[in-house]
Amino acid sequence: MRRRRTPRALVGGRAEAAFTVTFDGRPIPALDGQSVAAVLWSAGILTWRTTRNAGAPRGVFCGMGSCFDCLVTVNGRPNRRACLTPARPGDAVTTQEGTGRADLAV
Repeated sequence: MRRRRTPRALVGGRAEAAFTVTFDGRPIPALDGQSVAAVLWSAGILTWRTTRNAGAPRGVFCGMGSCFDCLVTVNGRPNRRACLTPARPGDAVTTQEGTGRADLAV
């Protein structure tokens, strides 16, 4: 019988949560080295932004930083690409609506 190898087994990863972040006030477990997008996906959250004009839901599209569908607000800073932003202990991630600049003096 052939033994199945998983990516986690290959790198020696553990399934323990190393820290938590919050998403719209809800605590979410995160592992060291995960992007914000990976943390949200792991928690079953697939959308975290709405488009500027139509208010359509968006989440990860390309997953490598080429598009801007995964924009999110992290610690009050809007327009962070969730797929490229590393999750840090205590991060406050919030849904981004439109351009994410409604409360900024621009």
